[in-house]
Amino acid sequence: MAKNKKHKIEKLVETFNKPKLKNAILTLFLDNPERTYNYKQIAELLKIKDQEITKLVFVVLEELTETKNLYSVQRGKYKLQSRSGAVLGKVEIQPQGYAYIVSEEFDKPILVSNRNLNHAMEGDKVKVQLFAIRKKQQVEGEVVEIVERAKSTFVGTISKSNNYAFFIPSGKTGFDLFIPNEKLNGAKDGQKAIAKITEWPARAKNPFGEIIEVLGNVGDNNTEMHAILAEYDLPLRFPDNVLKAAEKIPDEIPEEEIRRRRDMRGVTTFTIDPKDAKDFDDALSIQKLENGFWEIGVHIADVSYYVTPGTILDEEAYSRATSVYLVDRVVPMLPEKLSNGVCSLRPNEDKLCFSAIFQLNDDSEIQHQWFGRTVIHSDKRFAYEDAQAIIESGEGELKDEVLTMNRLAIKLREARFKHGSIAFERVEVKFEIDENGKPLSVYFKEAKESNQLVEEFMLLANKRVAEFIGKTDDKRAAKTFVYRIHDKPDPEKLMNFNHFIHKFGYILQLGTPGQISKSMNLLMTNVKGKNEQNVIETLAIRTMAKAVYSTRNIGHYGLSFEYYTHFTSPIRRYPDVMVHRLLERYLAGGKTANSQKYEDMCKHSSDMENKAANAERSSIKYKQVEFMQDKIGQEFSGVISGVTDWGIYVELENKCEGMVSVSTLDDDFYIFDEKNYCLIGRHAHRKFQLGDVVQVEIARANLEKKQLDFRLAKEKNSEGTKQFFHPENKKKGRRL
Repeated sequence: MAKNKKHKIEKLVETFNKPKLKNAILTLFLDNPERTYNYKQIAELLKIKDQEITKLVFVVLEELTETKNLYSVQRGKYKLQSRSGAVLGKVEIQPQGYAYIVSEEFDKPILVSNRNLNHAMEGDKVKVQLFAIRKKQQVEGEVVEIVERAKSTFVGTISKSNNYAFFIPSGKTGFDLFIPNEKLNGAKDGQKAIAKITEWPARAKNPFGEIIEVLGNVGDNNTEMHAILAEYDLPLRFPDNVLKAAEKIPDEIPEEEIRRRRDMRGVTTFTIDPKDAKDFDDALSIQKLENGFWEIGVHIADVSYYVTPGTILDEEAYSRATSVYLVDRVVPMLPEKLSNGVCSLRPNEDKLCFSAIFQLNDDSEIQHQWFGRTVIHSDKRFAYEDAQAIIESGEGELKDEVLTMNRLAIKLREARFKHGSIAFERVEVKFEIDENGKPLSVYFKEAKESNQLVEEFMLLANKRVAEFIGKTDDKRAAKTFVYRIHDKPDPEKLMNFNHFIHKFGYILQLGTPGQISKSMNLLMTNVKGKNEQNVIETLAIRTMAKAVYSTRNIGHYGLSFEYYTHFTSPIRRYPDVMVHRLLERYLAGGKTANSQKYEDMCKHSSDMENKAANAERSSIKYKQVEFMQDKIGQEFSGVISGVTDWGIYVELENKCEGMVSVSTLDDDFYIFDEKNYCLIGRHAHRKFQLGDVVQVEIARANLEKKQLDFRLAKEKNSEGTKQFFHPENKKKGRRL
C-alpha cells in the first residue's frame, strides 16, 4: 500500500466514529481489490487496538456486505464486490436543478447535471455511472438506473386550464405533472391535492399523472396539516378494518391474566405528563422496603398484550412505526381505543404493564432489579406543572413520594453527567391556537425538574433493560435485541465547530470522548442567556450524529451509555413494542430472534421517525409564517442563525426564522466565507457573522413555501423593536 494512502486511512480512523471507519475500510478494499480480509486483519492494518472499536469493525463489515460493497468469501472473510464504474447512492436535488448523489463508497457526493438525472427524483435510490475522475476535481456521473423510488405520490396545487391541468408539487421535485381533465377526480383550480405519476415517457419533460385525493382549499388549517402529512407519506386516517379490530378489544382485564402477573396495585403509583396528554405510556411507583431501600417501579403500558404479531393492528402499527406530533394535533400510531383507552395508564383504573422495578439506596445506587409483566392501579394523574408546584413548594397531594423521587432523580442525573452524558436542552416552540387553527401567540416550553424527574427514571429503565440483554458475562454472543444507538461525532465537524465558538471566547477540549462531553456541557452552561445561545446550541447538535435503531449495538455517545434501548413508550413508538416482545421471549428462556428481520424493522422505524420529525418541523414552520403574515413591514430584532452564498438566515426572538437575500444587500458585493460562517462586503468589508444581532423588517410571508423573507431594517436605535408576549408571561415581563 502506498505510504500516503496508508497515512490517509490512519487519519480517517483517528476518532473511530462509524462513517469514518466505514470509509477507511472501503478505502482499504478499493486499494486492494483482489485481497480478502477478516475483521482482525483490518483492525491490525488500521492500527486499531481498542477492543470496542474492533467490534465496530465487524459491524461495519456486515453493513458493507448488506449494501453489496463487499461479499463474504467464507465465514468471516470479506472481499470487494467487482464494480464496473457504477455505484449506488441517494439523490439530493439542489435548488439550481442539478443533484448530488450521496454514496457510501465516496467521501464526497457525486455531481449529476439536470440532463443526466434521467427522471430521478429527490430521495430516489439510483445507480450512477461515473465519468472519468480527474485528480482533485468533482466526481461526476449519470443516473443509469432508478433502483427504488422514494415517493410514489406527491402533494401539490392544481393549476387548471380549459382542457387540462398542471399539478405543481410542493418541495423539491424539479417538474410539474400534466393532468388530463378526466383524471382530475373533482379537483378545482387552486385546490391542494395528492397526485401520482401514471406515465413518464423517456423523452417527455413532464410526467403524466392523476389526482387520487382532493385535500381541500389552500389556507384551510385541516387541508394544510393533511398536506404536510401526505407530503411525508404519513397516514391521514386509520383504515376501517383497523378501527373495527380495535373496537373489538375488551375494556375488562381477564382475572386469569391478572393472576399471571406481579400485582403492584397496592403500591403508590402516579403518572406525570403534559397537561393536554391523553395517552399515558408510563407510570412511576414508590415504596420504602423493610431492608431500607427505595423500591421504584417504572411501569410501561403493555401494548404487546393487546397488539399481537400477524394481526392487522400490528401491521398498521408497524407501518406507521411512530405517532406524529404536528403543531395542532397528534396522529397516533394506534387507534384511539388503544392509545387513549385500554393501553393508557389512566388514574383509578387497573392496567396491564411491562415493568422495570429497582431497589435503590439513598444515593440512587441500584441494589436489585427485576423486569416482567405487572398489573398496576394509578392513584393520581399529575400534569408536569402540578408536580413542579409540589417540588417548588414542598406541599401537595403525594408530596413525600414526589419529593423523594425528585431527590433520587437528581442523584441519577448528577451521576449520568459525571459519567459523560451531554446536556442538550433545546427550548420547545408552542402556539396558542384558536378553534380554526389560527395561531394567536407563541410561547416556549422549557424542561423543569418535574420533566427531569420522569426523564431520569425512563433513561434508567431503558439503559438497564438494554444491559440485561446485551451485556453477557462470558464470550457468548448476545441475543438479538433492538438498541437505540448514537455514533461519535464527526471529527471534522467538531473542529469546524470549535473554530466557530472560539470567536465568542469559548473552546472545546477535543482529546478524549470524556473531555469532549465535559467541555460541551460547560459550553452549554456558559452560553445560557447569551445572544449566541441558540446558534451555538443548534450548531452543537448538528455536529452530532443522528440516533437510530439497530440490532448492532455501538452504544449511545450523547448519553454516554454502552447499552441503551427504547422500552418506555410503546403507545407511540413501534421499536418499544419490539423490545417488549424480545424481552418477554428471553425472560421465558426463548432462543435468539432473527437478527436480519429485526435489523430491517429497525431501519424502517428509523426512517419513519425521521419522516415524522420532518413533518413536525414543517407544521411549526407553517404556523410561524402564518403568525407573521399580518406583520409585513414591522421591525424586529433577531440573531443570524445561518449563512449561505445566497443570503443570511435570521431567527427572531419568537424563534421564527426568515432569510435576507443577498440580492437585497445592495450597499456592496458580498462574498460567502464558508469557513468563518459569514458574508463579507468586498469593498467596505462589512461582515454578517453567524450569531450577530441584526434588525430586520418582514418583507414577505409565503405560506405555500412556508417561507419568511426579511430585509435589513434602516439603521436606527432599537426603541422601536417589536416584542412578543404570551398572555401567561406578560405579568413576568418575559420577552418571547
